[in-house]
Amino acid sequence: MTITKQLGKILFKNRSYTPIPFVILMIIFQKATLASILIGFAVVVIGELFRYWGVVYAGSATRTTSGVGANQLIVSGAFAHLRNPLYLGNILIYLGIGIMSMALFPYLQIIALAFFIFQYFFIIAEEEEFLTKTFGKKYEEYKINVPKLFPRISAYKTKDTKNQPLKLKAGLKSERRTLQAIVIISLIIIFTFIFS
Repeated sequence: MTITKQLGKILFKNRSYTPIPFVILMIIFQKATLASILIGFAVVVIGELFRYWGVVYAGSATRTTSGVGANQLIVSGAFAHLRNPLYLGNILIYLGIGIMSMALFPYLQIIALAFFIFQYFFIIAEEEEFLTKTFGKKYEEYKINVPKLFPRISAYKTKDTKNQPLKLKAGLKSERRTLQAIVIISLIIIFTFIFS
């Protein structure tokens, strides 16, 4: 197994925990202003909307940490515009929280952004290897036509494309932990700003 593959597996398995040190530093060293809270929160909301748009099509399979896997190739909704809407959403959420807190600005935000781009580079490589093996030419065609992290304007469609079902309630249930974390961290930053 190559180092790239090993790193991809480790980062995939622990991707829910890697933001924690950055969030702790952002809370401890926060220097929020009203403007930073409003701008940062807007970035967080945009990030969460990308996540939710992806989750309502991909479902709870996005929560797995046991290993990379998929029983179908999702190409509807956000996945018709970019291949990794949840990862773009996560990057925007972490960036938004960094802007809200203004902790060690801009160094901590730049380091965090660089780390998450590094992390997702390896995770995406691991996932793409699996998807190529599993779905073959269908995935390769999708990969050529749909950007990795920067959305294309028009939705990707082929003559064989069938819209996958939209699962709003299941998506909301799957996003419950992410939404709880966003609310808790945002409230800590806001209360610290108000009472400091």
